[in-house]
This record gives sequence, structure tokens and C-alpha cells, in this order.
Amino acid sequence: MNTKNIADRLERKKLKRASRKKAPPKAKRAAGVARGSVKKKVKKMAQGQRKR
Repeated sequence: MNTKNIADRLERKKLKRASRKKAPPKAKRAAGVARGSVKKKVKKMAQGQRKR
């Protein structure tokens, strides 16, 4: 929801909450997708070369 043009903070918050409530629930994360702490870590990045 675009609330850029609403200056009042509380009004903006109220609208955002209402739109979140109306939105359909998000799908569950797929079984094979690792979350942040479970992701494989890169030991040391090589300089000047993309590793990810």
C-alpha cells in the first residue's frame, strides 16, 4: 500500500494495518529453502570476484 502522501503518522499506521489484515495470507516457505541462519556460509570472500 502506498502511504507516501499521508503526513499523519498514526493515520498511516492505521491504514497499513488495515491493508495487512485484508491481504491474503502468504504461502509457506518451500521445504528446501534455507533461512538466513541455516544458509551455507562462505569462509572467506575472494577479492574482486563474485562468490554469490
